[in-house]
Amino acid sequence: MENKDKFETYKILLCDWSTRMNLVAPSTLADIENRHFADSAQLLEYLPDDADIIDLGSGAGFPGVVLAILGRRVTCIESIAKKVSFLTAVKTQLNLDNLTIYHGRVEDYIATMGRGKKTVFTARAFAPLLRILDYVRGRKNELFLLKGAHVREEINAAKQKYNFDFELYRSKTGDGFIINVKNYRPI
Repeated sequence: MENKDKFETYKILLCDWSTRMNLVAPSTLADIENRHFADSAQLLEYLPDDADIIDLGSGAGFPGVVLAILGRRVTCIESIAKKVSFLTAVKTQLNLDNLTIYHGRVEDYIATMGRGKKTVFTARAFAPLLRILDYVRGRKNELFLLKGAHVREEINAAKQKYNFDFELYRSKTGDGFIINVKNYRPI
């Protein structure tokens, strides 16, 4: 199945399942290609080529499933069983062998992560930056987060508890940002 067909099937599944559960805001279903697919896909420009991706709080699969369709190795972490069922259906229907679904809490998964293999964390609409840093505290992985227009407020709040380096990139699909965080450590 070509990527174009995979995205079309993903869109159909998302619309169908959204009639039964809250996967994305209903107002965004009319513009899935831009609002969800392109928004998630823009991360590819910034992610290291050789890194596996761990998508925190994957929900409907953004950005994790999109990145898997585009060929990256991704683990989606999701604690809500209904959303895990959706992600599993997407993985199966799109035949995404490079996608792993973890049903559980982010902090539980991170506690069991091994060291060595290069991995990066991604997230979209998951949690404020400060809470994400609390989850990944003690890890050396880079973060690539899709954030809204108020990202500077999140940075200022996180700087009260953590020292970290970051780069901000303007979103190509909306008024938000991509923030790349590295070298984070508690104050």
